[in-house]
Amino acid sequence: MNKEAPWYYLLLLILAGEAVFILPFVLPRIFRPTVLDVFQLDNIQLGLCFSVYGIVAVPSYLLGGPLADKFPPRKLMAIALWMTAAGGLVYASFPSYLVLKILYGYWGFTTICLFWAPMIKATRVWGGSSSQGKAFGLLDGGRGLTGFLFGVLGVFIFSLFISENLETSTLLERQDAFKYVLYCSAIIISIIGLLTWFFMKTGLNEKEILLEKISVKHIASVLRLSSVGLLMVIILCAYVGYKITDILSQYANEVMLYDQVESAQVGTFLQFLRPTTGIILGLIVDRFRISLVLIFSFIACIIGGILFATGIIAPSTTALFFISIVIIAAGVYSARALYFAVMQEGKIPLILTGTAVGLISLVGYTPDIFAGPAYGYLLEAHKGEELGHQNVFWMLTGFSIVGGIASVIYYQKYKLE
Repeated sequence: MNKEAPWYYLLLLILAGEAVFILPFVLPRIFRPTVLDVFQLDNIQLGLCFSVYGIVAVPSYLLGGPLADKFPPRKLMAIALWMTAAGGLVYASFPSYLVLKILYGYWGFTTICLFWAPMIKATRVWGGSSSQGKAFGLLDGGRGLTGFLFGVLGVFIFSLFISENLETSTLLERQDAFKYVLYCSAIIISIIGLLTWFFMKTGLNEKEILLEKISVKHIASVLRLSSVGLLMVIILCAYVGYKITDILSQYANEVMLYDQVESAQVGTFLQFLRPTTGIILGLIVDRFRISLVLIFSFIACIIGGILFATGIIAPSTTALFFISIVIIAAGVYSARALYFAVMQEGKIPLILTGTAVGLISLVGYTPDIFAGPAYGYLLEAHKGEELGHQNVFWMLTGFSIVGGIASVIYYQKYKLE
């Protein structure tokens, strides 16, 4: 742990790290049936919005990586938060489908080019040489807690402004209720941006972790690292699992037959599991080889995926439904918390963290492009039926197997070095 960073450095890093994704991802995850309803979308259309985000995000990873090695992370992160919050005002106007896709493309730039690599680099700086697992575990756990609290607040605000009987409420009433959720979120994100700009300082001289110029030689040296190639595969597979958790609230609605508020509560429960997983990992994982724990996270994803994919979970098996959610959450959130924590183990230089993150993310986060339409297509092919959901979880299982194999190779390679 970096002894020079003040205690609130990590707190601001956590708040900013989740706040920037609240509007494009967290609220649609928790309120998926509501979002489909108030924006008049089907699963494929919403998936294509996520794809537009991904199409912009992928080159943004590459562009944003060197920026994080050249400019102070806190300033880039603050600008990203303000720009993302401004997009929330457009979101709250319930624009046309075309404008919605453009908005998601805009968010692909603000949340990735200006934010992602700076956040990862700031976390590595805080973790120092011996607390990478703690840094990334607490980051993801804290981000999960932030998302959970946003979810609780969102569900509270939505239920406050919606009539007691959802079935008899009009589309306009549901839109008005959701609009309050979006406005409150945008205001909070803007405030976090201000705090980040002024107070998220490491205590180190910022020039010590920055390069004057990023050259082709620097990029080539990062690409030659075998850990970079393996992390591309590991993150791609883990991120597919993370994206698929988006449909669990919809599974509750369509298969378990929960109403929109109850299904949103399932989404919020999932958000609660993320901080629990991250914080527990953050406290204990540095006692082990982080890449070994990563292997077990993929094993949990495989087990949870098979439980859902085989169709044994139904309205009559409520306990099994929640147990399976816990298993998938433990696997997905563990992998998400740890895959950047193994950068130190893989001998990636701290000063080139931004560049490395940009290159790794260029491949690792391509599920932003294909995952949404893929599971949207699988769900629409069997609309409202359990079979569509089962096929999505077979997709999760397949990617988890590949990610598990890549993690075993990573563990074996760097165990010997």
